[in-house]
Amino acid sequence: MKPAITQIKICGLRTAEHALAAVAAGADMLGMIFAPARRQITPEQGALIARAVRGVPGGEAIRLAGVFVNETPERIAQVAIACELDIVQLSGDESLALLDQLPLAIEVFKSVRLAGASGEREWLALAADRHVRLHVDAHVPGSYGGTGVTGDWERAALLARQRPIVLAGGLASGNVGAAIERVRPWAVDVSSGVERDGVKDPALIHAFVAAARAASRPDDAARSR
Repeated sequence: MKPAITQIKICGLRTAEHALAAVAAGADMLGMIFAPARRQITPEQGALIARAVRGVPGGEAIRLAGVFVNETPERIAQVAIACELDIVQLSGDESLALLDQLPLAIEVFKSVRLAGASGEREWLALAADRHVRLHVDAHVPGSYGGTGVTGDWERAALLARQRPIVLAGGLASGNVGAAIERVRPWAVDVSSGVERDGVKDPALIHAFVAAARAASRPDDAARSR
């Protein structure tokens, strides 16, 4: 039996053109990185992307995520307002106490790498809550994500049986179907897997979304096509 429809997040977007390509492909969530990284953008660039997305048919239904690493709650809140974020993704060493300092209406994704780090234990112990979803990424020493390295699907699958998770790490159109079948995550997240020479490629974005949809379509939906 296939899992329920899996949400799809295209992350590391830096231009309105590529964000709109992800919308056209059928992505559910778009991620922008506001932390020091190769794909980092400014809040001003993020606001331009947000306006472009909200201005197209169906754009209001797209959920915008901002990725932060060890940032102050004040700056997170400022960027969230400026860029119309629906989701704050915490990809650093943030403690659980930060939740009390973030806007109440915003959803939180917390990246964990299942590497036994002491700081992850409190997040893993947190009761399942629709307000906070665990974002399971690959463990690469010295990196906070976006490496293109495949994560530990077996451990991710165990966690996914306990709570809805977002699966990241080394996903691409060629393996996202297998990842969904094996892990059964609530959502999949891709960045480098839809890039060519470090730049988002609309054709790869479309291929990824199509592969994820094909793998996560329930049997009754498949029969109705």
